Amino acid sequence: MKRLYIFLIILLIGAMASPLMAQVGLKKVGQSTMNFLQVSLSPRASSFGDAYTGVGTGSEAIFYNPAGLAELDTKMDAFFTSTQWIADIQYIAAAASWNLNTIGVVGVSFMSVDYGDIYGTSLMPSSQASSDDIGYIDNGLMDNVGALAIGVSYARAISAKFLIGANMRYVRQQLGQSTISTGSVDNEAGKLAFDLGLKYYPGFKSFRFGMSIRNFATAVKHQEITAQLPLTFALGAAIDVLDIVAPDHSQDNVMTLAVEFSHPNNYTERVNVGLEYTLMQMLSVRCGYQSNLDFGGLSAGFGVCPSVAGKKVDISYSYSAFDVFDSVNRFSIKIAY
Repeated sequence: MKRLYIFLIILLIGAMASPLMAQVGLKKVGQSTMNFLQVSLSPRASSFGDAYTGVGTGSEAIFYNPAGLAELDTKMDAFFTSTQWIADIQYIAAAASWNLNTIGVVGVSFMSVDYGDIYGTSLMPSSQASSDDIGYIDNGLMDNVGALAIGVSYARAISAKFLIGANMRYVRQQLGQSTISTGSVDNEAGKLAFDLGLKYYPGFKSFRFGMSIRNFATAVKHQEITAQLPLTFALGAAIDVLDIVAPDHSQDNVMTLAVEFSHPNNYTERVNVGLEYTLMQMLSVRCGYQSNLDFGGLSAGFGVCPSVAGKKVDISYSYSAFDVFDSVNRFSIKIAY
């Protein structure tokens, strides 16, 4: 029965990924909508260069590979993160998960995007324009601009080596109003989106690999334009390097190396690499690199894991460098008990 589960899930992921992989080599820039779903929210993940499909565990994994949710080793955990993105865009996200033992692990998640102050404009009719005009009318500050995603998740360990997980999320984006010949039109849309992931430990030391499909949904129509969500296929692997170079090392010290191949439907494929060293299960330092980006690529960060009143607390920070825009800072806190 377990082999049947594995076969069916791999077959499903292959079927979902096939149209995406057929686009490898095509640079389909600007052909998706709700691209806020592609922004990395976790400081630890971004410090890894987003090579996180084979790494993430617990509620944090909901945003990358929901199969990692099944690796929650406590009764529950809660995750909160804040990202100061470019152009004064602010991301706030949270997730929580509960371990139901043999039933599996369930989770909930939330993400909100604040685009800051956005001013609306419209073209000035030629009959009103003069040589001194700038060609548009300032319609003032827009109060209906933003985005959110609310989801539920489920994950289960099919065996000691094989984990599966899935998310169902309602995603919504509001982009203000447009003035057309028939009047004003609200530029907003909502859609159900699905994520599916798996993680497998083949039995070689700590080596594992993961696969995920994120943002699988039907097309979204904005007025007369139809676009897909940023569907992304990711395949990643990770291992504790010390298992190879120092087989007798203390399990309190871990050096995790992660590599990931990803392909979105709105760009060409990428290869991401990340490295993390954890000392005495208390302090972690991380660095990573994302290839094939128009700007940026390097990232770094750290995390501290104190125990407070019997609860494990994980506080993380990451810094991502950008060539043109201001750097991006992320902060998170996770509590497990």
